[in-house]
Amino acid sequence: MSYQLPPVLQRIKAIGGVVFDGPAAYDLNLFGIRSPNREAGRFDDLMGCAYRETEGGPFKVSWWPATSDPSVYWLRHPMRVEGAAILVGDRQYRGMWRLGLHRKSYTALVQVGDCAVFRDADRDSELDLDDSSIMVGRYGINGHASIRNELGTGEATSIGKASAGCQVHATQRGFDEMVSLAQRQVEHHPTWQTFTYTLLHQWW
Repeated sequence: MSYQLPPVLQRIKAIGGVVFDGPAAYDLNLFGIRSPNREAGRFDDLMGCAYRETEGGPFKVSWWPATSDPSVYWLRHPMRVEGAAILVGDRQYRGMWRLGLHRKSYTALVQVGDCAVFRDADRDSELDLDDSSIMVGRYGINGHASIRNELGTGEATSIGKASAGCQVHATQRGFDEMVSLAQRQVEHHPTWQTFTYTLLHQWW
């Protein structure tokens, strides 16, 4: 039986990205969708994952509230003289992440492959996406949580210092689901240790 690709996977193909659409279960397509809002400090983006739960089965798509941008704090107090890092959208980053420890604290998706970032150096709260500022390398752009507690519940209402350019979940539930899916990929396919991430601009 054949299945039509979900719209988000069609969009990834449209920007020239690779879609993992083979029959294997838990061959993850991790993605983010950046809103058109250029003001920092909001969880107004999405992170998600498209995958098959069974061999040859239909695609399932999970969505979680997130931010793909640095917070106001880090825009105004960048870690580098070149400015705060903003991951470049409508690009795919092959093998960007693998499971590891975020800040030596908890299991998350940590950067192991290169990515492209804008450098916003004017220290205001507006996100500046200037192509002339793009740098390529490994800058600790992880996929992690903004809030964690023993109950495994909660939703952050403020980004604060949670994102200096990382892809950050607003809810612990969403983050935990993402990590669980990543762990299932490795369990099903022990040699598939890295994860590709595609950041899209909102297209609807």
